[in-house]
Amino acid sequence: MRTLHDFWRPLGNTGLTVSPLGLGTVKLGRNRGVKYPDGFRIPDDYEARDLLQLARELGINLLDTAPAYGVSEERLGPLLRGQRDAWVLCTKVGEEFDGEHSRFDFSAAHTRYSVERSLKRLCTDRLDLVLVHSDGNDLAVLEDTEVYRTLAELKREGKILAYGFSGKTAEGGLRALQTGDCAMVTYNLDDRREEPVIDYAAVRHKGILIKKALASGHACLKDGLDPVRRSFELLLRHPGVSSAIIGTINPKHMTENVASAIAALE
Repeated sequence: MRTLHDFWRPLGNTGLTVSPLGLGTVKLGRNRGVKYPDGFRIPDDYEARDLLQLARELGINLLDTAPAYGVSEERLGPLLRGQRDAWVLCTKVGEEFDGEHSRFDFSAAHTRYSVERSLKRLCTDRLDLVLVHSDGNDLAVLEDTEVYRTLAELKREGKILAYGFSGKTAEGGLRALQTGDCAMVTYNLDDRREEPVIDYAAVRHKGILIKKALASGHACLKDGLDPVRRSFELLLRHPGVSSAIIGTINPKHMTENVASAIAALE
């Protein structure tokens, strides 16, 4: 039986190889202030460990986390102990979540602090990919703050292997890819406004991660021809897409998503 391992692909020119579906881990650490259609209970450690094991068995090697995802990083570190080389770890800087509200800090000092904290939380000596968690003012964040320059310095120091930008506009994504390695963009059946970023990345061999690939679960509520299969056909057949992030904590849904992705790729 084929798994996603058969379809691993390069993350642009970073030297990293990723599965076409990555596992988003916001639901391992935060269930407040999120945009999913239904509420959910955060899995306990046994459930989380089983979920990660299933992801590996299905051929997923990319994990997406962030300081803004509650206790996701703190939980992943111990859960992944002894498995570090099996995973590509992506985390973020810029956004902090206090349990009720988000705040943003794109200073050089906070960027360095955030990266060092993520290294400790994730129990690792390097972060494969670090993205800026934009507040929506993409061009201002990139051009008027110290965050992107600081990530470039941290890459030269070897603490991170690649860096990029998780923004909210095509203009921000295009600007970020001029010097960065990767952009995370929103792209799904309902929202294709950032497609120019993916087209740009395909030509210049930059990495692209897709967020809201299933419209934060809303795509699954559509009637008609299998919306999950249609979503993955749109995303994964685009030559510029490296991986689409899915945030499920339901083993059945994860297995079904992987099967749909493989069918879309075959």
